[in-house]
Amino acid sequence: MEVKHVLPQYISEFIGTFFLIFFGCGSMILAEVNPSYAGSFIPIIWGGSVSIMIYALGHISGAHFNPAVTLAFWSVKRFPGKRVGGYLLAQCLGASFASFVHFLIWGATHKFGVTEFSVTIGVGFLVEVILSFALMFVIISVATDSRAVGELAGIAIGSTVALCAFVGGPLTNASMNPARSLGPGLFSGSGLGLWPYFIAPILGAMLGAKTYEWIRCQKDQAGEGPGCC
Repeated sequence: MEVKHVLPQYISEFIGTFFLIFFGCGSMILAEVNPSYAGSFIPIIWGGSVSIMIYALGHISGAHFNPAVTLAFWSVKRFPGKRVGGYLLAQCLGASFASFVHFLIWGATHKFGVTEFSVTIGVGFLVEVILSFALMFVIISVATDSRAVGELAGIAIGSTVALCAFVGGPLTNASMNPARSLGPGLFSGSGLGLWPYFIAPILGAMLGAKTYEWIRCQKDQAGEGPGCC
């Protein structure tokens, strides 16, 4: 069925991305400005933010909150091209507005939770591709395959984000999301160095989506058992 009213979906993507960055990057800012803050919980906050927004808004927009996810769904023909631009704009505006709110709260004496490599650019690029692959692989599985337990989608995706943040956080800040890097990058003044965080997540997400489409078989065969082999 064709969706005629897309504005609620764009608003949903704006709100979801806003809160993802507000809570996730907000926890990073708190750890920076307040040494007593338990920074070890940051990956859990990122994962929890994703899970909550999926359950709150997934039935409206599909809960992408990430340009790489939107483009990956589009690349495997599971998202209409005419809505891609609106989703990407809403996501980028939501992330940027969250960073603006961080500026209003804490000023500019912090890094805004900006993404930056602590490894070489080649290694960092590879890490972001791998993390984004894993995230999209899980997303497309629970979102589009009728054999998956859809009710647990928020938990599965949020847990994946948390795991990626635990492992990739010390290496690249585990972006996996061009909008997540864009907002803090604009306000921290490091926008020119963010190109790997735009390209690697999109590449990784597209590879994850295409890989799952390849192994899922041509048609869902739920009636023939849990698998398709």
